[in-house]
Amino acid sequence: MLEISHVYKTFNRGTVNEKKALTDLNLKLEEEDFVTVIGGNGAGKSTMLNMVAGVYPIDAGKIIIDGTDVSLMPEYKRAHFMGRVFQDPMMGTAAGMEIQENLSMAFRRGKSRGLRWGITKREREQYYEELKRLGLGLEERMSAKVGLLSGGQRQALTLLMATLQKPRLLLLDEHTAALDPRTAKKVLDLTKEIVEEQKLTAIMVTHNMKDAIQIGNRLIMMHDGHIIYDVKGEEKKGLQVSDLLAKFEEASGEEFSNDRMLLS
Repeated sequence: MLEISHVYKTFNRGTVNEKKALTDLNLKLEEEDFVTVIGGNGAGKSTMLNMVAGVYPIDAGKIIIDGTDVSLMPEYKRAHFMGRVFQDPMMGTAAGMEIQENLSMAFRRGKSRGLRWGITKREREQYYEELKRLGLGLEERMSAKVGLLSGGQRQALTLLMATLQKPRLLLLDEHTAALDPRTAKKVLDLTKEIVEEQKLTAIMVTHNMKDAIQIGNRLIMMHDGHIIYDVKGEEKKGLQVSDLLAKFEEASGEEFSNDRMLLS
C-alpha cells in the first residue's frame, strides 16, 4: 500500500541552519498494516508523514501509494489517496463552517463539484449516524459552527472527516498529544475502532511508548532521519517500554532524551 524507497530530505541546504531530516529512508507497508512510529526529537517522524502527504518535495528517492508513483505529485493531487489528522485540533476543520458542512466537504473530497444542494437529506441522515458513534452529542448540533467545539470534539470530528471516504492511507501525526488524558483515550479508542472496522492502512506517530506498543500490528523507531528498529506481530505484543529504551540505545549508541515520551 505504501513504499518509501531511499528518500532523502534536507532543509535549508547550504546555510548555517542546514538540517538533514531524512537520510536514505526505506519503509514498506502492506495493506491493512497499522504502524506506530516513535523516536526522539528531530528523528524525522513528522517529516516522513509530510513527505508522504506531499507537503514538501523530496530531494531524492521514490514514494509509491497503492501502486501509483506520487514522488513528484503535488499535495492537492495526493489528497484523494489519504486522510490525515494533525497534532493541532484547530487544523483539519473549517472553524467558520457548520459541522455538517465540514463533513460534506470531506465527503466530496476528490469528487467533481457542481451546482446542486450542498447537503442532501440522505447525506444529512448519514452524517447524523456517523456523528452519533462518537458519543459526544454532536449529532444533535450539526448546524453548530465547528469553532464552538472543544479541542477533543474537533479532533474526533477531524478523524471522522479523514475516514468518511475510505482513504488508501491514513496519516495520524501525534493526533492525541494536545488533548487531556481522558479525551485522548476516547479519540485513540475511536481511532482503533475505525481503522479495524474499515480495514485501513495507517501510520500513527506518537510520543506515548505504551500506546505505540499496544496499538497496531507493527512498530518502527526512527533516529536521525531513518528507521533503526522495526518490529511486528507477537514480538511487538511482548515489548515493554524498557525494551524500547534499550533498543534505542543499542541502535543509536546514545541515551533516549525525549522528556515528553519518557513522562508518558
